[in-house]
Amino acid sequence: MRRGRVSLAAPAALLIALACVAAFGGRGGGAAALPLPHPSWNDAQLVSTSTTPPTEAQCFSVGRRCFSPQAIQAAYNVGPLYTQGLDGSGQTIAIVDAYGSDTMAHDLHVFDQAFGLQPMCGEESVTCSNGMPQFSRLTLQGSPATVAPPSQSNGTGQEDKSSWALEVALDVETAHAIAPMANILLVTTPTAETLGVQGFPQMMAAEDYVVQHHLATVISQSFAAGEPTFDGAGSLERLRFAFKDAAANGVSVLAGSGDFGSAVVTKVPVSQGGALLPDPGVWWPASDPLVTGIGGTYLCTDPTNTVARTVDSTDPPAACKANPGQAEVGWIDAGGGFSQVFARPAYQGTLPAGSTPIGASTRGVPDVGFQASSRTGALVYVSLPPAGNGGLNCGGAPCSTGWYDIGGTSLSTPQWAGLVAIADQLNGGGLGLLNPYLYTIGADPTRYANDFYDVTVGNNQAFVAGYPATTGWDPVTGLGTPNAANLIPDLVATANS
Repeated sequence: MRRGRVSLAAPAALLIALACVAAFGGRGGGAAALPLPHPSWNDAQLVSTSTTPPTEAQCFSVGRRCFSPQAIQAAYNVGPLYTQGLDGSGQTIAIVDAYGSDTMAHDLHVFDQAFGLQPMCGEESVTCSNGMPQFSRLTLQGSPATVAPPSQSNGTGQEDKSSWALEVALDVETAHAIAPMANILLVTTPTAETLGVQGFPQMMAAEDYVVQHHLATVISQSFAAGEPTFDGAGSLERLRFAFKDAAANGVSVLAGSGDFGSAVVTKVPVSQGGALLPDPGVWWPASDPLVTGIGGTYLCTDPTNTVARTVDSTDPPAACKANPGQAEVGWIDAGGGFSQVFARPAYQGTLPAGSTPIGASTRGVPDVGFQASSRTGALVYVSLPPAGNGGLNCGGAPCSTGWYDIGGTSLSTPQWAGLVAIADQLNGGGLGLLNPYLYTIGADPTRYANDFYDVTVGNNQAFVAGYPATTGWDPVTGLGTPNAANLIPDLVATANS
């Protein structure tokens, strides 16, 4: 989920952010402005225009450490699952985005070739065979081309279809990297969501179609709006039908917790200046009790080590250097806090010892965490139509086709979806709402210590006073990040106990 660093690489949909720079200034290592919250990746840095992934030296030169799929797998101990044949086989991850990307089949092929990943039936230049995972797209409400708006357009850019291309590449490529044998269904709608005003009804209808037709066992959502931007609890309740149906049909639904720290973005009428102002709060859908909210961290492990989780505090970014010995640090922009709409669900009634308390009247967000900061981001390949001039704007010039180091809870969410697909494979079908099982594990000190990496440093006070990462559950990383080899089988066992 993005806040969009326009000075590095951000879509045309974010150009309105420039008007906010003077009002909000900048922060070291964070965004310089508060743009519109969609599409929902946080920050991207073009590192290389080659089809060959950049070196770590190239990433370090721009203050980043870039993670390959193999390095991410090592950091979260996914490898032992693969050796057991647990790789998402037979499961389908539904990824929901506005518009899609005309070049996704091509970009996926470049990504898979570059990192030696399992090819997918449906990606460019691949001959399908029995047993291969499939990449496909579902367009229920129309499929407009992902082209930029006319140059003479005076709009905000929110409807710039090509600005979603990087989000789509991020979601598809990173989900595939975690669950290489899972099918991926890219579900697209022809309307972008904008601060709770439009788009959500279409997206919820598309998700409900996926659920009702049994097209996937896990749904990844990298879009969101702050709870206060909706017209009260009744407005949200009318959108929850897809989540209710998902829970009843054994489908897990995940959502990024947002990229504004403990703030949301609320609108000010044009008559009052038309600015976008931060307010304390949390983001929906991650705040929904029927959804697993995914928070975020800086991943301070060695990106060159693809075998084990090795802490590295010597290389960028500053957050890792400032916390020697820490494999992960709570990300300053990770969405989190307490819902103003939903009461605390029963599954949050018992938390690990030392947790940040959750009051009886409010839902705590997020539930779990994963790597999210773009400063320790994943490498994603995208070719922007046409030929690198598809609407993304980097400092006043079109962004280039190539490799981006990218972050946001848009990064943490599809990777978690890959883990859920692996759990579904082990389970022999969808697990449905995961949260009761996750918090049951968290309530057992031994299982919690074995299954999670507890992130206890960092905070999410990006724009307003936030929360610290603490022992146990906290409003930055939730219960923590997954030790996948232990958590996935324990999650399935808990669901079946």
